[in-house]
Amino acid sequence: MGEVNFMQEEDVRLETTRARFSNVLRRHAELTERLSRDSDKTIFERLQKEFEAARAAQTQEVSLDGEQWNDGLLATIRERVHMEAERKAMPGDADIMPPPHFHEKITYKVGTKVLCCLEGARIGIQYETSFAGEPCEIYHCVLESKSFLEKMTVLEHTVPFFLPIREAENDLLSSNAMKFIDHVGDLLQAYVDRREQVRLIKELYGNQIKELYHSLPYHMIEFVLDDFNCKVTVSLRYAELVCVVPTRVSVLAWPMHQSKKASNSAATVARKGNETSGSHSIPARLSYAEEALRTMSLPEAYAEIVLNLSQALEQIYPKENSP
Repeated sequence: MGEVNFMQEEDVRLETTRARFSNVLRRHAELTERLSRDSDKTIFERLQKEFEAARAAQTQEVSLDGEQWNDGLLATIRERVHMEAERKAMPGDADIMPPPHFHEKITYKVGTKVLCCLEGARIGIQYETSFAGEPCEIYHCVLESKSFLEKMTVLEHTVPFFLPIREAENDLLSSNAMKFIDHVGDLLQAYVDRREQVRLIKELYGNQIKELYHSLPYHMIEFVLDDFNCKVTVSLRYAELVCVVPTRVSVLAWPMHQSKKASNSAATVARKGNETSGSHSIPARLSYAEEALRTMSLPEAYAEIVLNLSQALEQIYPKENSP
């Protein structure tokens, strides 16, 4: 009887610790969300108004596909913003009419990116993200350079602070500005994809999922499924922040603590406790689940895992699953 009480007390302590840890993680996530949104809110609102004004004043919007989006076009945009800034900075030449094409205000749409010429020799990029065909957040990045011949830098942006835009700036912007612009768009869209996949499984299967944890960029995700006699732990890792499917997957089935199955009988608990020290105390990999997570979106993979979970556990633990 003493062994039963001890095991029940251990379960209570574990559940208490888990509850406290989950509460800390929840409060941390809420604080992070509030801080990131508040700090970006003013910049976002100002930039959004500036982009809206630029698009409202445009005389033409050019949609670009494939090879039309290239370094030559970006150089043309840079030249345009610098010549316009220089013209405005020389009031003595205000009576000199600029070439007709400089009266044009052109914005360029490249996929989900919109490039605008902003005041002050700045180039603005607006990134539109989506999930499952539905629009999500809009993000901004503003580039500037002191002259056409000098390298561009990121002046300001509304990219979430935990995405490595400064690293991308250092690695790419000076050598390949077009690649930098595309890479930031890939980072943002992949982040939104991962985040929305997690949101969707919480929305659809929240009553089945326990202890769900994730990093801020959602490149590390872990959650637990509690079956009636097994605990299934799922661990996902994304090697690159531009990935939308995990590169490392682990799905393990663990036998539940035996005191939860038969806490009413000391003899049963003792016998089951001895069994836990045997081969069934070792977790079993669920290969079919790992393959689903590597090849499907997270909500689709989750549905596939649950659909076949009982059969897979029956094969692994036939005695425990038999009536």
